[in-house]
Amino acid sequence: MVPRALTIAGSDSGGGAGIQADLKTFTVLGVYGMSAITSITVQNTVGVYEVVDLPPRVVYEQIRVVVEDIGVDACKTGMLSNEDIIRAVAKAIKDTRIEKLVVDPVMRAKSGDPLLKQSARETLIREILPLALLVTPNIPEAEELCGFKIRNFEDMEKACKKILSYGPSAVVVKGGHMEGEESVDVFYDGKVFEYLKGEFINTKNTHGTGCTFSSAITSYLAKGYSLIDSVRMAKEYIQKAIENSLPLGKGHGPLNHMWPFYSFKT
Repeated sequence: MVPRALTIAGSDSGGGAGIQADLKTFTVLGVYGMSAITSITVQNTVGVYEVVDLPPRVVYEQIRVVVEDIGVDACKTGMLSNEDIIRAVAKAIKDTRIEKLVVDPVMRAKSGDPLLKQSARETLIREILPLALLVTPNIPEAEELCGFKIRNFEDMEKACKKILSYGPSAVVVKGGHMEGEESVDVFYDGKVFEYLKGEFINTKNTHGTGCTFSSAITSYLAKGYSLIDSVRMAKEYIQKAIENSLPLGKGHGPLNHMWPFYSFKT
């Protein structure tokens, strides 16, 4: 049977992040993609101009009907902007018994615009993180989840332990915001730390990096790979997507999700 993956996230009208990035990634990696939209954003490479949240009941029902009819081998969450949506998603995940859940704790767009209401942060920690197989925060998100600054690898390991205490099975803190010649992510499953290294690519076209990384992990999980192998392969995929990123728009351009098939470089 074809592997099936579900994204529960917001819509990005610019196509670089959110469900658009997730569905592109699922398709490229050979997975049948489905979506439950949580919010509609008015967004481009420059910023987020408006957010319209869908009714929590509609979010819940999107998840339920997809799982009951088509089935889901792995699932990811992205933008969950308010407490009611978070609760609806948590209930849907439990009711439909989704097991392989990747949580990308989306808090801000690449432009810096907020995508998670401050009041909803504790609800995310309490309701969603304990259901996760893996949580994938970047450094600013990890700082918000942990309540302390992250300046080095020791701090990243400390953050992994703190986030793991909230109940997920594993954590990967992404190091793209750290200065240096390498982009190093730190994975922790409660037993061992693993450092996932990639060359730092000096480009402003990184819109949708977190969404794409988490959806790549979800794709490999849906195909039956182990968690750590899924993270390793997703790291390789995202590295190439950044290397072949697209200079579109006036702000932070998108990645090239289609790099395995073609590059737009001249």
